[in-house]
Amino acid sequence: MLQSSLEFLRCVRCGAKLELDVFLSEKEIVEGMLECKKCKLKFPIIHKIPILWDDFANYLSSRRILGGKLYNLVCSPKLKSFVKSSLSKKENDRSNLEEKWSKIYQNSKNSKFYFEVKKNLDALPSSKLVLEHGCSIGITTNHLADSNEMVFGLDRSFSALDIAKKHFKENLDYFVADSLCPVFGKLQFDLVLALNVLEIIEPRVLLKSISKQITKGHFVISDPYDFDRGPNSVKNPINESLLRINLTDLGFNVLSSTKKPSFIPWNLKLNPRATLNYKVDFVIAQKS
Repeated sequence: MLQSSLEFLRCVRCGAKLELDVFLSEKEIVEGMLECKKCKLKFPIIHKIPILWDDFANYLSSRRILGGKLYNLVCSPKLKSFVKSSLSKKENDRSNLEEKWSKIYQNSKNSKFYFEVKKNLDALPSSKLVLEHGCSIGITTNHLADSNEMVFGLDRSFSALDIAKKHFKENLDYFVADSLCPVFGKLQFDLVLALNVLEIIEPRVLLKSISKQITKGHFVISDPYDFDRGPNSVKNPINESLLRINLTDLGFNVLSSTKKPSFIPWNLKLNPRATLNYKVDFVIAQKS
């Protein structure tokens, strides 16, 4: 975690400013604890990544394997004790699934989809504050840091962000967090991205939440509309038309170049013998 990121962060439960206790620091904070003095909530920083979850024990309850890895990663006795005490709950483990998808995104980073996204992003004006929801291994966040002042990435997967953090930049930082939690309080961004995440977060709820993060600026969103996820499916999926209608209702103007649905190839290499081929819709909207 960058020391400078502290001024932007807020408690996800009460919105108060956080205080920082550093246990290990190099070019950035490797281990430490963020704490809200108002509601006493604590957020660990492990392997340079803050885990800004309302209930850390609940986060680990479905990631027991990850919890064991985090325990082995940390050096500070205080942090080891915190991780160990948070491993009491147990649910179906997502650790291997999140590691698997992190590797799939690594193997697929040269897909035409990312080329098209970067080309469109490069045509936008430079921004002071940028946020990407569901940034995964940081393919687009890392690219954006080359032309924007400060860039943040949010994702639920520690495994994905651990890969993203290997590319250090002084204006780029990542956080494990739920996109619907107010990690940055009422902070406003000039550019917000949400690429291919509508299947894992209720679309209308996410759009409304992101709309509150932009008073004046751009919103870039894409999706293949693959909502069939069994018991984990969102309750209210949307399509190309409804996405644009919702954006308009929230005060966005959809740029003319993306008013019509697009079908950008996004090829995910699942393994040497299998590839998942999506056709992704891409939208740029603006509040001015």
